[in-house]
Amino acid sequence: MLSRKWIAAAALGSLLLAGQAMAQDKKVVAVSIPAADHGWTAGVVYHAQQAAKEINAAFPGVEVVVKTSPSAAEQVSALEDLSASRKLDALVILPYSSEELTQPVKAIKGAGTFITVVDRGLTDSSIQDLYLAGDNIAVGSNTAKFMIDKLGGKGDLVVLRGIPTVIDDERIKGFEDTIKGTGLKVLDLQYAHWNSDEAFKLMQDYLAKYPHIDAVWANDDDMLLGVLEAVKQSGRTDIKLALGGNGMKDIVKKVIDGDAMTPVETPYPPSMIKTAIYMTVANLIGQAPVRGTVKLDAPLITQANAKEYYFPDSPF
Repeated sequence: MLSRKWIAAAALGSLLLAGQAMAQDKKVVAVSIPAADHGWTAGVVYHAQQAAKEINAAFPGVEVVVKTSPSAAEQVSALEDLSASRKLDALVILPYSSEELTQPVKAIKGAGTFITVVDRGLTDSSIQDLYLAGDNIAVGSNTAKFMIDKLGGKGDLVVLRGIPTVIDDERIKGFEDTIKGTGLKVLDLQYAHWNSDEAFKLMQDYLAKYPHIDAVWANDDDMLLGVLEAVKQSGRTDIKLALGGNGMKDIVKKVIDGDAMTPVETPYPPSMIKTAIYMTVANLIGQAPVRGTVKLDAPLITQANAKEYYFPDSPF
């Protein structure tokens, strides 16, 4: 006859094995995103962690793992570590930079992983199963249309670019295509890497180099903050407009308050990462088809509708 101690030990062993099997059977969704190096990415990190917390609690058969990286090289290393340590059923990635992450993501795709790319596209779009982003061309185009109207179709502009990525290219294309054939002239266009401090220094250079500037477009609100501070410190009065993009709460508040230099804004919500994670999980466990491209609208935020886009408790 088997002893009770042996039976208890066997039962415990069976439970442990069952638990291990359940853990092994879980669908693993890796989320790879840049670290919170500016306001927008801080919002991305916040919403990714919220999505992971909610999904892991609601779906026992899914494990969402969030990894942040402060550079493209470290994001590549993080992907290598993630894919080497376990089987990835899906990868949701917001690339730090498009070119450097394309081949590492392609390698993960080759192992049969479902690939969701968010915001900054890869240089090879065939790698992705799902692509989700805001409408970056509309961000640039809608900003340009407002400038054309507000400046009467003519004026001297300076532009600040972000990081060399597909989305930065698209924003610039939307802006340049829209002002083509008008009297708006871009005096200078340089990178400030979506960084407020870099934008402050670049705007100081622009102010020193050009005695007359009618308007500034910083295609991101973190950069716009640097621009506004540089203009304020300079005491210059020739600049009529300084516009950004992304829907930062501080900038939306300016729109609500009727700020003369920043009277409009365009949304590009960091919470799109949460939408992408939920859609990816739906594909894995809900048999919901999600392959393709999803673009979020970028309507102009004006004083009339700004309260719909103002979230004072948000990290961004």
